[in-house]
Amino acid sequence: MSYYSPSIEKLIECFERLPSIGHKSAVRLAFHILSQSDEDTKDFINSILSAKKNLKYCSICYNISDTDPCNICSNKNRDSKTICVVENVRDIVAMEKTHEYKGVYHVLHGSISPMNGIGPDEIKIKELLDRIRQGNISEIILATNPRVEGEATAMYIAKLIKPLGIKVTRIAHGIPIGGDLEYTDEVTLIKAMEGRREI
Repeated sequence: MSYYSPSIEKLIECFERLPSIGHKSAVRLAFHILSQSDEDTKDFINSILSAKKNLKYCSICYNISDTDPCNICSNKNRDSKTICVVENVRDIVAMEKTHEYKGVYHVLHGSISPMNGIGPDEIKIKELLDRIRQGNISEIILATNPRVEGEATAMYIAKLIKPLGIKVTRIAHGIPIGGDLEYTDEVTLIKAMEGRREI
């Protein structure tokens, strides 16, 4: 039995479809929207519609952008010979926040996950290989997430690229700054040891 009117119930259901939004959060969001002014509500709706209408995939790297190619691929100051391969668009934002990486990207839009029915053909691996064959690429940096799926994806891509004679690197994984060894799991410690470098 629902305690809300059908219109409110529908709004709550829509919010519940969003990732990481449970019922309580959906109720809170629904009532927040209802408490906003008509102008704020229209602005919210229009921003969603505008994003859906104007955003597109970059035909080079598959980033989501208002332009094609995206502002990173079209930037002549970027090192187009170095491609950082990431799982999703949010990973580009994380990398860009460091202000250290000056190359370009390739977004896979997922990772290989047989358990979820996602194989190599369901993500943008073929497009990466096509890009490598077309261009003057010197290094591929595999920056997939340090989960089982991310590791499997990185290993799969590395095996495909190495015969092409291109340098393939993997970002190091290890103990975060401010972390304690005693609270760090074994896999992270192993990766930290493997990724050690001379100082």
